[in-house]
Amino acid sequence: MPGGRRRAQPNLCTNMRAEDVTDTLDLALAASGCDSATVLHKPRLLSDNGPSYIASELAEYIEANKMTHVRGAPMHPQTQGKIERWHQTLKNRILLENYFLPGDLDAQIEAFIDHYNHRRYHESLGNVTPADAYFGRAPAIIKQRERIKRQAIEHRRLLHRKLAA
Repeated sequence: MPGGRRRAQPNLCTNMRAEDVTDTLDLALAASGCDSATVLHKPRLLSDNGPSYIASELAEYIEANKMTHVRGAPMHPQTQGKIERWHQTLKNRILLENYFLPGDLDAQIEAFIDHYNHRRYHESLGNVTPADAYFGRAPAIIKQRERIKRQAIEHRRLLHRKLAA
C-alpha cells in the first residue's frame, strides 16, 4: 500500500465471533494508519446487530481504542448499504471460479480488493478510485481530466471549422 503501510490481508473465518471482528479492526486500523497517526477523530464502526457486534468484548475493544460504534436499526439492511453492495460485488466475482486450495481463494480475494480500491473507478467518487479519494488525489485527477476534455473539445472545433471552410 502507498506510504509504506502494511496491507491488510484477507482473513477468512468459519464463524463470526467478536474476536474475529476485533482482529479485522486491528488490520483495518493498521492498513489505514489510524493506529499510529494523530487523527482528529478515531474511526467509527457502523454495523448491524449481529451477536459479534453486541458482544461486551467488542464494546471493550471499541472503548479501549477510543472509537465509536453505531448500530443500524434492526431489520433495516439499507443502513449498511455500501458494505452490503461491496460484499455482493465480491461474492459475484469470487463465485465465478472454483478454488482447490485455501490459498487460491485468499489470493483471489486479495486481488479483488486491490482491483476494487486501486484500479476500479467508482462513479459515486467522481470516477476515481477509492485510493485516489482516500489519499486526496481525486481533486487533481478530476481537474486534469477537465483540462484534457476542454483541449479535446477545442481541437474538435478547430477540425470542424477547417472541414467546413
